[in-house]
Amino acid sequence: MSKRLSLLTLTLAAGLMLITGLARAEAGTTGNPVENTERNVRDRGDKTLTPEDQLQNESDIQVTANIRKAITDDESLSVNAHNVKIITRNGMVTLRGPVNSAAEKTKLQSIAQKTPGVNMVHNELEIKAP
Repeated sequence: MSKRLSLLTLTLAAGLMLITGLARAEAGTTGNPVENTERNVRDRGDKTLTPEDQLQNESDIQVTANIRKAITDDESLSVNAHNVKIITRNGMVTLRGPVNSAAEKTKLQSIAQKTPGVNMVHNELEIKAP
């Protein structure tokens, strides 16, 4: 019986820790320097495009895929650059996320602008703090 009680207590404690951690993350108060929950709060509003805003027409999907391929094929770019958000809506591309340098920010914009089907590029990339 005491083994069951210990297991139940441990399970409840773990659940409480999980719930507390999720609540802190939701509030953006984790205090962890790697955590970017506070930054992601801006994605909840209607003013900022997210990948979910990607239009599902064939041409926009193809533009996004072509930009992603060009970026990931470039081995000179960082992992951060390879993982930026690319959102295409009616030929207008938005680039979002962290990159390691101003040079990467410029290079990603150039890649997007050279891609067939792109009318305009909104470069919202952020240079990652050292």
